[in-house]
Amino acid sequence: MHVLEAPGATALRPPGKPSAPDLDLYLEQENRAADTVRPAGHGETTVPGFQIMPDSFAWFSSVLARTEAAVLMAFTGGGKPTVQYLTKEQGKRHFQHDAYANTARLRDAEHTIHGIDFVGTDHIYRLNGTRVEAFSGLRRSLYLHLHHGRVNEYQREVHDLRGQWPDHSTSKQWNAVSVRADGTVMAIRLRGE
Repeated sequence: MHVLEAPGATALRPPGKPSAPDLDLYLEQENRAADTVRPAGHGETTVPGFQIMPDSFAWFSSVLARTEAAVLMAFTGGGKPTVQYLTKEQGKRHFQHDAYANTARLRDAEHTIHGIDFVGTDHIYRLNGTRVEAFSGLRRSLYLHLHHGRVNEYQREVHDLRGQWPDHSTSKQWNAVSVRADGTVMAIRLRGE
């Protein structure tokens, strides 16, 4: 996606501020005209694109926050917890059911990495004969907020955790670790056999 920002001081209303949208509410699908109006020499001209006008800022804030929540839930294993954040047009039907063969095993993995408890999914595969284990997850408390539809709480807590995430790229049990500011972790380790 390419996003262009016009010069100015306008900002989307962040959660917790006056007139902020309640991100926990169901997101209504809205059909917006795919036209952008821009000033021309002697009037206005319409070009293809989407323009978010001030009366749509609350709706667009919800779209962004709930799409982020869907991505994070999909990262922990996909399936049903992701559905609550998607509209039909965003592909809700693709997440109605857990899509993997062993569906009882999704979001069943828990690891403590750098002293932080994470919930997510293990992925085991072979790379040139070497067994590789990868874990994708989300900090437990943040996962629980999103699993139960509490986007506002997720955003408040992840905001409070700014600057507290470890920057170590390895750990005692993992060969490679990446912890992101959104509370996600990707950890990889090799298993010789």
